[in-house]
Amino acid sequence: MERFREKYRHELKYLVDERDIALTISRIKGIMKADRFHPEGVYRIRSVYFDDIWDSALMQNFKGVSPRSKYRIRTYNEDKESIYLEEKIKNHDMTRKRSCSLSEDECERLLKGHADRILPGENRELLISLKLKMLQNCFCPKVIVEYERTAFTYKEGNVRVTFDRNLASSGYVDRLWEKELPKRPVMPEGQCIMEVKYDEFLPISVKHALNTGKLERITFSKYTLCRMHELSGKEIVRHIRK
Repeated sequence: MERFREKYRHELKYLVDERDIALTISRIKGIMKADRFHPEGVYRIRSVYFDDIWDSALMQNFKGVSPRSKYRIRTYNEDKESIYLEEKIKNHDMTRKRSCSLSEDECERLLKGHADRILPGENRELLISLKLKMLQNCFCPKVIVEYERTAFTYKEGNVRVTFDRNLASSGYVDRLWEKELPKRPVMPEGQCIMEVKYDEFLPISVKHALNTGKLERITFSKYTLCRMHELSGKEIVRHIRK
């Protein structure tokens, strides 16, 4: 079944370090709940991002085009029973997302560029959309983005705060399921990304708890960071500061 979040949500990103995370978690854990989908606390996300031969999604990120969208296959802890195709649509600081589940076979066909062999069923317009882009616009998998996430939620305002550590990139998109995936760290040791997502408003209690007095806002996506890291082979975090 395809899921489509009709409403845009606010999405703010910050560059933080482990001390920031420790302080922030100590302040929010009294009012926010740990992610109910991942009670173990920390879980690993791997996403394979698609782009065309002109790297249009990458260039749109650099130019700040709005609205813009990216397609990705997302997995959690390399669980082959939970594979999702997602389109993330961004309009300035607002985002929305639609997604559908994939079978392992469908995932492998997309990773190998065999979109012509996929026969989408009902209510899977997103898969049809990606299939057409692969067949007509030369869309193909470009990079794996991996990180470890800790998440907290707050009911009022539908707030979700995530801390993403150990951001790494890999060009071996055909080795998505390998436990020892060849990859390279993208950010300096100890640097992490905090994301704050909410609907119409951010409750004052959460806002105050998150304010450490030194939050550093960033605008680039993880996809952009990892693609540029793969293309240049050099650390580029110094270029993402506002």
